[in-house]
Amino acid sequence: MRISFDASELDIDLIHAFLSGAYWSVGIPRHTVERAIAGSLCVAAFEADEAGEDEQIGFARVISDRATFAYLADVFVLPAHRGKHVARAMIQALQDHPELQGLRRWALFTRDMQPLYARLGWKAYPNPERLMVRDDPDIYSR
Repeated sequence: MRISFDASELDIDLIHAFLSGAYWSVGIPRHTVERAIAGSLCVAAFEADEAGEDEQIGFARVISDRATFAYLADVFVLPAHRGKHVARAMIQALQDHPELQGLRRWALFTRDMQPLYARLGWKAYPNPERLMVRDDPDIYSR
């Protein structure tokens, strides 16, 4: 497995195909995925296929001011490659990235991957009564 921060290597078709069916972004338009990638620090995982060519097997991105705060989003690993620590490697690479050091807070939303993030030092938000969101979950279906 190889981890890369090189945006020119990203398979936008693959990323859009996955995200448009993911529970958190059903129906997301391709142009929205492209804008999100352009405004984020992205990481991808690659593995050589039978012909020896690298194919993308995972993706994650961080939205950050690179000084105080980072939001981890759109973490995924293709089903055939799950259980091989791909997500863990991508998240660790983001946490270790030189531009993301010294941040006061990182945040993410997840429905079911709390154990993975906990192994990487993440915890439930200690003051949920302080946290507010402005949410529009149906925005891609209009």
